[in-house]
Amino acid sequence: MSPNMEILPSIPEHKPAIIHVSHQPITLGNWYKKINWLNTTLVVFIPTFGLYLTRTTPLTRPTLIWSVLYYFCTAFGITGGYHRLWSHRCYSARLPLRIFLAFTGAGAIQGSIRWWSANHRAHHRWTDTMKDPYSVMRGLLFSHIGWMVLNNDPKVKGRTDISDLDNDPIVVWQHKHYGKCLLLAAWVFPMIVAGLGWGDWWGGLVYAGIVRACFVQQATFCVNSLAHWIGEQPFDDMRSPRDHVLTALVTMGEGYHNFHHEFPSDYRNAIIWYQYDPTKWLIYLLSLPPLNLSYSLKTFRSNEIEKGRLQQEQKAVNRKRSALDWGLPLSELPVMDWDNFTLRAKEDGSALVAIGGVIHDVELFVNEHPGGKTLIKSAVGKDATALFNGGVYEHSNAAHNLLSTMRVAVLRGGQEVEMFKHRGMEGKQNVFEQITRVEKPPMSAIAA
Repeated sequence: MSPNMEILPSIPEHKPAIIHVSHQPITLGNWYKKINWLNTTLVVFIPTFGLYLTRTTPLTRPTLIWSVLYYFCTAFGITGGYHRLWSHRCYSARLPLRIFLAFTGAGAIQGSIRWWSANHRAHHRWTDTMKDPYSVMRGLLFSHIGWMVLNNDPKVKGRTDISDLDNDPIVVWQHKHYGKCLLLAAWVFPMIVAGLGWGDWWGGLVYAGIVRACFVQQATFCVNSLAHWIGEQPFDDMRSPRDHVLTALVTMGEGYHNFHHEFPSDYRNAIIWYQYDPTKWLIYLLSLPPLNLSYSLKTFRSNEIEKGRLQQEQKAVNRKRSALDWGLPLSELPVMDWDNFTLRAKEDGSALVAIGGVIHDVELFVNEHPGGKTLIKSAVGKDATALFNGGVYEHSNAAHNLLSTMRVAVLRGGQEVEMFKHRGMEGKQNVFEQITRVEKPPMSAIAA
């Protein structure tokens, strides 16, 4: 039985209930069981010790250049290898590139290809749920590093198919020998290069090894945290992933995360030429002659991409539209016949005007009418459709919009407006359609 399990009293003749330590309250007797000590050592203790060593370890220019170069190599091992090649199969790679990516990916100290990809596929399949291994719904800190340093119940994580990874000899070999690969790629190799190259063995270990891995880890973790927290959602807003240039700069282009979650099979994260995505550029360059190391680069159909973008833009327009006064919908207006309309206008003194089959109360606007009181008063109790649409003046778009806020009734038999009222077809109209606007001004005003 795992030391992270606890047996609770149970009903006789039933098996004892076992609760994982992650679901148990913190006590003095179990707090240490909640921590994944191996991961905590690799992503907290060793990086902290490496940063402490920089206080007494000189940083030479060759070591700095080598550290930055190896940083990008190992970061590409994650973004171009673990992520886009093995997790999403966005492209295919020939053996030399696959070996390079498996080696540099191990140097990033983020687990084996198999372990990393299994978690990432679960993240995509179960985004923003408890089955998501690093769900941002459990807090920004948890999604960034908490999921790594805490012991989590393996039964909670959503399952995914990784049979393709189990049939990949490089993935299988690296997973089986991951400890040795990590030691060599993360610390020994960068130390040897600096030592044999310019005699800086210790600086190579501290800066190109420990500190460099620390920065790669934290940059990658930002994809799980910041990329689900800051930025825009130009393709979908049903889930948390977002696009932001800051996250892209930190993660070698992985920050255009809203696009990636919508189109995970696309080898690109950024699709606009000026957006920062060096991982995409490297994959593309490696596909060109004479290298030909990557091939079958997958891209999603631009038609579907633009659909998502347009739908989000429409949502934004709808949200803005809902905050404005467009007047009462036709379906909510009463139906008034012509005789009642003229009677109210003459005997009751109501400033009612019929335009386009809709009756409007212009009482409060008489004194504000730019054309003067006389013109607007002359239309009271009449069908002013022709006057309003060019008979006297071709009113502007703003005038039609303002007029819609004055609706009080639908005129019986007034053009096709009553049909919308009785058949409940208001929702089928274009939200920006102005019922008072006619294509061609009628020659004269005709009462319904």
